[in-house]
Amino acid sequence: MSEAEQQPKASAGLLKSSLVVSAFTFLSRILGLIRDVVLARFLGADANADAFIVAFKIPNFMRRLFAEGAFAQAFVPVLSEYREKGSHAAVRQLLNAVAGCLGSTLVLLTVLVVAGAPLVTMLFAPGFYMEGGERYELASDMIRITFPYLLLISLTGFAGAILNSYDRFAVPAFTPVLLNICLISAAVWLSPYFEKPVMALAWGVMAAGIVQLLFQLPFLYQLRLLPYPAPNWKDPGVRRILKLMAPAIFGVSVSQINLLLDTVLASLLPLGSVTWLYFSDRLAELPLGVFGIAVATVILPSLSRQHSADKPQQFSATMDWALRLVLLIAVPAALALILLAEPILTTLFQYGKYSADDIVMASWSLRAYALGLVAFMLIKILAPGYFSRQDTKTPVKYGIIAMVANMALNIAFVWPLYTYMNLGHVGLALATSCSAFINAGLLFSGLRRDGVFRAEAGWWAFGLRMLLANLVMAAVLLYLSAQWQDWYQWGWWQRTYTMLALVLAGLASYVVVLAAAGLRPKHLKQKKY
Repeated sequence: MSEAEQQPKASAGLLKSSLVVSAFTFLSRILGLIRDVVLARFLGADANADAFIVAFKIPNFMRRLFAEGAFAQAFVPVLSEYREKGSHAAVRQLLNAVAGCLGSTLVLLTVLVVAGAPLVTMLFAPGFYMEGGERYELASDMIRITFPYLLLISLTGFAGAILNSYDRFAVPAFTPVLLNICLISAAVWLSPYFEKPVMALAWGVMAAGIVQLLFQLPFLYQLRLLPYPAPNWKDPGVRRILKLMAPAIFGVSVSQINLLLDTVLASLLPLGSVTWLYFSDRLAELPLGVFGIAVATVILPSLSRQHSADKPQQFSATMDWALRLVLLIAVPAALALILLAEPILTTLFQYGKYSADDIVMASWSLRAYALGLVAFMLIKILAPGYFSRQDTKTPVKYGIIAMVANMALNIAFVWPLYTYMNLGHVGLALATSCSAFINAGLLFSGLRRDGVFRAEAGWWAFGLRMLLANLVMAAVLLYLSAQWQDWYQWGWWQRTYTMLALVLAGLASYVVVLAAAGLRPKHLKQKKY
């Protein structure tokens, strides 16, 4: 079969793989929302909730670096090259060396953090330390339990990166479901047995790490790629991964670093700010995780192989396809989150200890995060355009610029001296969104400048169709949605079916207008070369 005949199949394979990853990620995110509903009902937005969110966010943030962030972006291109040009034995040798080096590093880091948990809490939540109360002590105690999750989930991410490189996308995509099941179970069934019920959630995090790692090992065994850790820092593959990974920590994880900075600064703001930002971020991450990360996960191995095989036209076409697909989802998702912020939050979280005032505060930070959703998703697609070519320096430069901008905007929007612009926790979210657009813009212009990405024909027609469809969808949502204050008086069932009706009506209007404007399934496939 010729290369030209293979290309449409490859395109269909990318779309199918993206849909598979999206489906399992959607299941995980839905369970994640159920988990957050349970947390809101049990914890509200009090000191215990703030303490757990900090204790969970610290290892979760580092997971983005070691598991699916810088490590994956550095590891997958090298592994893809070994697979493309080397033998199975060479691949196994690389995996054994990487497993040993990654595992030993994480064990040492885990021991240090567990031993110095109070210092870590002071570093990441200085507001807790300054007040010197229950939040500080509770967060320190829970970090000792939750931080080993980093070791377990990073090894899980390592296993998932191997499976993704061999086009086994379903298993890594399903694995996060197990985290949500463990946390829901801990909140509902274990918490009554603890003097402080929130401690059950910390142990649920630990259990989730063990379950997720064990789940993936049999699938590696089937591929005859189950690693046997053998640390070898002089292995050429390991040295290349380290060289790529060091700068990639900044390049791929700028958004996460910005979100963590939000948590640090939010700990200095009024009680509840950490929790308001957490729930806002979780909702904004739903479309990001379901579609943005799913497409990025699928295209990275393909881009890496296309670069290794010296196929620049296919490389550019894959980027073009991914950008269109993500924009098709990101723009309406952001618009819907902005228009329906209060109804969504009320439907999901306004039960038990989570009050109506909490809904109002969280709705504004949700809108601020939603403004940056398109940029967050574009970063996920644009960054692999560099990492697949083993270029980590350029994203680092752009990432540092964006991070400095985020810090400056945090000061401008939140710093008490500028009281006329003091937006509180909303300013933190808005600064993060603005810096994401800066980062995405720099990444895109760099790919264009270097000639790596060349837009395919049809972008003007695509943009006009999207504009029309989004305007109609917005009109439908505004017309059908009741005054959001009425939602407070409704029970959970009335809220739920009304929200489902709104979502389905908005989705239907969007799809119908796109179809009426001429968008067809063939437009979602790569151009044939």
